[in-house]
Amino acid sequence: MTGYMEECRLCPRDCGVNRLAGQRGRCHMTAQISVARAALHMWEEPCISGEEGSGTVFFAGCSLGCVYCQNHEIAAGRAGHPVSAERLAEIFLELQAKRANNINLVTAGHFLPQVALALKLARRRGLDIPVVYNSSGYERVSALKLLEGLVDIYLPDLKYMSPELSGRYSSAPDYFATASRAIGEMVRQAGEASFDSRGMMRRGVIVRHLLLPGCLEDGKAVLRYLYETYGDRIYISILNQYTPLAHVCDWPEINRPVTAAEYDELVDYAIALGVENGFIQEGETVSESFIPAFDGEGVEG
Repeated sequence: MTGYMEECRLCPRDCGVNRLAGQRGRCHMTAQISVARAALHMWEEPCISGEEGSGTVFFAGCSLGCVYCQNHEIAAGRAGHPVSAERLAEIFLELQAKRANNINLVTAGHFLPQVALALKLARRRGLDIPVVYNSSGYERVSALKLLEGLVDIYLPDLKYMSPELSGRYSSAPDYFATASRAIGEMVRQAGEASFDSRGMMRRGVIVRHLLLPGCLEDGKAVLRYLYETYGDRIYISILNQYTPLAHVCDWPEINRPVTAAEYDELVDYAIALGVENGFIQEGETVSESFIPAFDGEGVEG
């Protein structure tokens, strides 16, 4: 871990801070693992959650920091409980004992060396359900290689193609160039999708795109890129759950829900492209029910 955290360059922000000494980079985190919630989660794609739920572990901190983040409380490091790698391994096993369909690592990129260690410990102690890596997509390929052989399912976002949009809303004009390389590495590692007899995913890649208000054309560009690049080798999940929380008031153009017409047009575009391996969301285009309470559930032993 020393080689990664002493001059941290795990993520594309390239902070170079000494997290072992307690310094914090763009992710807001030191080298101490911090977890805000570890519980069964029912609101992922059907082949991830199933009826029993996904064993979701929400990590505190985030290196991307989108202005509209639905998990902004933990992304900014304002919630979370310190845990060791050994305790994290125990959490994975406790979720398995609760009949979780998988272990779902949410925004774990800034803790990759510790998470890799915890996964190895848990595997040796009997963890045998799939591991899902749930990510903003803004990842460094060299860091993702730490997960090779440890992660079965990759669940990244591809948020933008436009550098103007990613610069405005995520302070990352390099987002598409970076995330597209990361997704290529994820596809290489995960290989062809496979499912069990219940329809639960065992291996593969699902790329999510959250439609933002007024960003329909960029959404179409993202879907076109994914389908032209990967075809049916990956699954594409088109999300309508954008929630304009109070902290987006300084960005008035996205301070509204996505309209049903916007979302329907994006779904129709995906169908016209030929996308068959896809997921869409039904019902209202905004719901805070997708945002769990980050109250430390399942973290402390």
